[in-house]
Amino acid sequence: MSIDILMKKSKLLFCALGLFFPGTGLNCFYLQGLKSFWAWTQLLALFGGFVGWGLLKDAHFHSGPGWVLLTFGFIAVEASWLTTITFGLRPDEKWDAQFNPGIAELERSQSGWLVILTVIFSLVLGAGVMMTFLAIAFEQFFISQLQEARKLSQ
Repeated sequence: MSIDILMKKSKLLFCALGLFFPGTGLNCFYLQGLKSFWAWTQLLALFGGFVGWGLLKDAHFHSGPGWVLLTFGFIAVEASWLTTITFGLRPDEKWDAQFNPGIAELERSQSGWLVILTVIFSLVLGAGVMMTFLAIAFEQFFISQLQEARKLSQ
C-alpha cells in the first residue's frame, strides 16, 4: 500500500462528516487539518448556538442576544450541509486536482451513489431546518409585535 493511498482524501467521508456532524467543522478539519479557519469558525458558531439556546430557554424566548447566538449556530449547521452539497456535486477530476494532487490514474476518486445520497439528505435536512427556523423566528417576532401593540393600546 503506497503512501498516496493513505493520504488520499475521500469525497464520501467528507460528505458523510458534513451530513452527520453538521456545524462541528469535522469535514473541514478532515480536508485541511487543525489549520482550517472555517472549521474553527463553524465550531465556535455552533457553541454560540448552544449558548443562545440556553439563553432563550431561560428567558422564555425573549432574549435578543440569545436569538443572535442561536442564529450563528443555525448558520454553522446550514453551512456544513451547503458545503456537503457543493463538494459532493463537484466532479471527481476537480476534487482530485484540488485535494489529491499526484494520485496515480488507477487510484483516482470515483464517486458513487452514497455521495449522491449524502447530497440529497443534506439538501432535505438543510431545507427543512431552514424553514423550521424561519417559521419559529417570524412567529416569535410577530408575537412580540402584538405584545408591544397591546402595551401601547392600554
